[in-house]
Amino acid sequence: MAFEGLSEKLNAVFRNLRGKGRLTEEDISVAMREVRLALLEADVSYKVVKDFVASVSEKAMGQDVLESLTPAQQVIKIVSDELTALMGGANARLTYASAPPSVVMMVGLQGAGKTTNVAKLAGFIRSQQGKRPLLVACDVYRPAAITQLQVVGGQLDLPVFEMGQADPVKIAQESIRYARDHGNDVVMLDTAGRLHIDEELMDELKRIKAAVKPSEILLVVDAMTGQDAVNAATAFDEALGIDGVVLTKLDGDARGGAALSIRAATGKPIKFIGTGEKLDMIEPFHPDRMASRILGMGDVLSLIEKAEQTLDEEKAKKLEERIRKNRFTLSDYYEQLLELKKLGDLSHIAEMMPGQLGRQLAGAEIDPKTMAHTEAIILSMTPEERENPKLLGASRKRRVAAGCGLEVVDVNRLLKQYEMMQELTKSLTRGKLPLSMGVPGLGGKGGKMHGFGRRKRLK
Repeated sequence: MAFEGLSEKLNAVFRNLRGKGRLTEEDISVAMREVRLALLEADVSYKVVKDFVASVSEKAMGQDVLESLTPAQQVIKIVSDELTALMGGANARLTYASAPPSVVMMVGLQGAGKTTNVAKLAGFIRSQQGKRPLLVACDVYRPAAITQLQVVGGQLDLPVFEMGQADPVKIAQESIRYARDHGNDVVMLDTAGRLHIDEELMDELKRIKAAVKPSEILLVVDAMTGQDAVNAATAFDEALGIDGVVLTKLDGDARGGAALSIRAATGKPIKFIGTGEKLDMIEPFHPDRMASRILGMGDVLSLIEKAEQTLDEEKAKKLEERIRKNRFTLSDYYEQLLELKKLGDLSHIAEMMPGQLGRQLAGAEIDPKTMAHTEAIILSMTPEERENPKLLGASRKRRVAAGCGLEVVDVNRLLKQYEMMQELTKSLTRGKLPLSMGVPGLGGKGGKMHGFGRRKRLK
């Protein structure tokens, strides 16, 4: 989970502050020392930490804070505001040319996930911004780089332009002509990377930049490399002039130092973050929302946006109506399973939930095997049995078990979980919304229901 270590340490500092009725300058000073240590342990650069703590301390020492009835909350707000400012203040959007096609040039070192994230970003701007992107294979050196771009492009149903081992500058130029002829309004250049920054690499990138005049140059960096990512961003910006950063593998970086240092070091914004390996796991970077996540307050806006993008609104309305009429069937249960699978990694969703809700889901993941068993059992039933599970007597249960290759005990377990879910839905009609609603079968802390559990694997 991104920023996990930093988040825990900062929240421990704030718990101590909340325990005091009034704050003294000594209280603030002690808290700031802890904040400084937390940031340094998160691999944030020393200069950034020093400036950050000095700014927070100055504002937190003000009389309006120390004499306030809720001083701890005011200190937390100051830290939140300063974190937001440190990461750029506001979401930085992509810049598009006034006359298409716009050229987005993706650069970076090898191993940062550049080729995959070219496709991820193209898929995002197509689905969320209505663009018609063209992927362009300008990496003619790395073995199988062209094939990799074709594979990820094919998985997202995106067109890929390639000219084999030709001159990358010529490939970029020809791709723009191709885009104009085929109605593509964004050209995404997957340029060659290197194991380290060298003059040959930079010269080629400069020639491509001069030839196609990109509206965006985005540097792809690996969050898990910490300050090396910041150093790479600084070097690329000085040599090439970047417009923004795509920070990958943020889900695997428990420290988060790169995200907190890049803007301060380069003056260039983080525009997108990669949050997982799947090709839809990329999202715009919102500094205020990330600050909220770091401070344990969740990111409800991003959660709502994700739900709106992935969940079927019409199905949700029908389900709500059936629940209100107390007609939650196994067919509805199955539909809930399919909708839950669309949301993806539960641990990523946990980061967006505030306080206790997030902690209850932290470390969670869906067990694909158990999910498959649940689907198989339900699909082995007749439509009538799904609508009215009371029809399932001993002989019918044996038939269902044989039909899906499982045991009767597995069928009974599913029916028991369904009954528990039914009881939960009844509380809706009494005006009580339980924690598990919307996440079918997800029990409270330590709970185990239809394929979900806690920590290492949800069983």
